[in-house]
Amino acid sequence: MAKRRMKQPAKVKATEHVLSVLELGWHGDGVAELDGKKIFVPFTLAGESVRAAVSGSRAEIIEILEAAPDRISPPCPHFGTCGGCAVQHLAMPAYHDWKRQIIEVALANQDIEASVAPMIDAHGNGRRRVTLHVRYEDGRVQAGFMQAYSHRLIDIDHCPILVPELANATDIARDLARALSKNNKPLDIHLTASESGLDCSVRGAVELDMDARMDLSDCASNHDLARISLDGELVLERRSPVLTFGVAKLALPPGGFLQATKAGEDTLSRLVLEAVGDVDRVADLYCGVGPFALRLAARSSVLAVDNDSAAINALKHAADHTLGQKPIRTEVRDLSSNPLYVDELNGVDAVVFDPPRAGAQAQVLEIIEAKVNTVVAVSCNPASFAHDASILTGGGYLLESVTPVDQFRYAGHVELVGVFRRKKMFL
Repeated sequence: MAKRRMKQPAKVKATEHVLSVLELGWHGDGVAELDGKKIFVPFTLAGESVRAAVSGSRAEIIEILEAAPDRISPPCPHFGTCGGCAVQHLAMPAYHDWKRQIIEVALANQDIEASVAPMIDAHGNGRRRVTLHVRYEDGRVQAGFMQAYSHRLIDIDHCPILVPELANATDIARDLARALSKNNKPLDIHLTASESGLDCSVRGAVELDMDARMDLSDCASNHDLARISLDGELVLERRSPVLTFGVAKLALPPGGFLQATKAGEDTLSRLVLEAVGDVDRVADLYCGVGPFALRLAARSSVLAVDNDSAAINALKHAADHTLGQKPIRTEVRDLSSNPLYVDELNGVDAVVFDPPRAGAQAQVLEIIEAKVNTVVAVSCNPASFAHDASILTGGGYLLESVTPVDQFRYAGHVELVGVFRRKKMFL
C-alpha cells in the first residue's frame, strides 16, 4: 500500500502595501495593522511609514517613506541581515525607554502596580560570551550568526558588541572548525572570556582522531586558548578558566553559564546584596556557579541550589577554598519539579532566585507558605517575572522595587531585579 503523502501548506504570496508602524514590539519588530491583523515589520520603529512586502503576519521593508525622529544609523554593517541584533537603529534614550516599557506592560498585564526604575546600562566592555554557528560550504568554513527568521548563516568577520578579548572570535571558530573538518558537520562554538583566557566549548557530535587532537592543540597554542571541550568532554586544558566573584576565585566548568557581561553581573549582584541586607541566612535558588552566593557569603550563611551538577561542584570548590566567608551549603536539585519546601525554608531570612525563562511558580508558592521576609527575583523574562510577581503580591508581599538592567544591548532581552517584602499583616 503506497504511503500517503502529506500535503504541504501553500506558500503565502507576498503583496505590497504601505504600512504605518504603531509600536515597537517586545522582540524588536515594528508592529503595524493591515485589515485588522497585526503585521510584524523587522527593522522599523514606531511612527514610521514604510512600503513593504507583506506575507502572512510578517513583512519585509521595501522603502522607508517616513522615518521616525529616533532612527539612527546602525553601528554594525551586518545589521539587517545578521539575526544577532534587533534594534541598532534606535537612539539610545528611546531604546532605554522601550526596554523599560516592556517591563511596565508585562506588569500591567498581570494588574500589578509598581514603579519601574530607570534603566541601568550594563553593557560595559561588551558581551563576554558568544555562540557562533559554523558551516562547511564548498571547501570553505563559514562562521557567524543565523539570519533572523531563517536557517541562512551570515558569515561575519567581527561583532562590535563583544569584549575586546573576543575580537578574533570568528577567526578562532574557523580555525577550530578546520581542525574538525573531517567530520564535515555543522558546529556550534561557544566562547567565553575568563580572567585566564578563552574557554572554548564545541558542540556537534564530533568524533576525534589523533590528527584532529593535534590540530586542536595547535589552534589552542596559536590563539592562546585556556581550554577546549567537545560536547561537554574536556579535550585539552592549558589553564583553568578562572573568574572572581567577590573575593572568591571560581574555575568555570566547561560550557558553564555566566551573565552576558561583567558589568551586568556586577550590577545584578550589587542590587541583590543591597536588597538582602545584613541577615543571617539566605537561600540562593537557581544559583548557577554562584555569582550571588559567593558574594552573599561575605556576611550571610547561604544555601545554594541548582540542577546543574557541574556548576554546583565548581561553586562548592570555590567556597571551600575561600577564607573569611560564611558557610555555603550546596545542593543539586531541579527546583521546577522539586522546589524547596516550607520546612526547608524555615529560618531563612531572604530568598534570591534567578530562574530559567519559564519562571519559578512552584518555588514561589512554597516561599509564600514559608513566610520568608525578603524575596529578590532576578529575571531575563518580564512576562514570567510578572506572573511570579502576581503570585507573590497575592500571597502577602509588596513589590518594593523593579530595576531594569540592560546587558543585552540591541537585543529584545532585558534583565531585571524585583524586590519583595512581606507585609506586616501577613507575618
